[in-house]
Amino acid sequence: MMQSLSEENYLKAIYHLSSLSQNKVSIKSVSDVLNNNPASVIGMLKKLTHKKLVQYDKFKGAKLTDKGLKIALLIVRKHRLWEVFLLEKLGYNWDEIHDIAEQLEHVKQNDLVERLDKFLGFPEYDPHGDPIPKSNGQLPATVSNLLSGIEVGKTCRVAAVKDTSTIFLQYLLKLSVSIGTKIKVIDKIAFDGSMKIQLRKGVETIVSQKFAESLLVD
Repeated sequence: MMQSLSEENYLKAIYHLSSLSQNKVSIKSVSDVLNNNPASVIGMLKKLTHKKLVQYDKFKGAKLTDKGLKIALLIVRKHRLWEVFLLEKLGYNWDEIHDIAEQLEHVKQNDLVERLDKFLGFPEYDPHGDPIPKSNGQLPATVSNLLSGIEVGKTCRVAAVKDTSTIFLQYLLKLSVSIGTKIKVIDKIAFDGSMKIQLRKGVETIVSQKFAESLLVD
């Protein structure tokens, strides 16, 4: 049974929210992410429960079933592969690709995404460093180290962007920071959690604690 665009968005939202916590996803969190009122969220969760895509309890929240998880992973897979295509083959900047991929992820022909994967050389990560689910649902290894946790004097490499908002991605572009950029921590300011970093030889800058907590590094 095909899912509507709205149903797919709900499944993807629950998947992303559940990846942040082992607990069931609350009605409020789904409402906030999708900008829908709680009554609409409850109505959709009941519909998805009827389709056996979600397990929903009005007190504990929602959780994807195995069937729902499989569909959510396919949507995420399509989204991230399209992001790679848009950036690498069509020349979009990484702050432009998310909204376009949001539309393309709902294309129903599953053989298209397999051909796209092969055409792109089977990439493991999207342009923001997020892992691309394989056709069997498996995910490549992820990085969880924040720039804020790197010790003074150590050098690290940007592996992923935790905050993928347009405004942050544009800020990174201005600093010439992208996936693979090496960063050396020069100093940490205890007062406000800001950091002095070196991006290239002779290029140092001060970044906020929020910045340092928005980059994943290895």
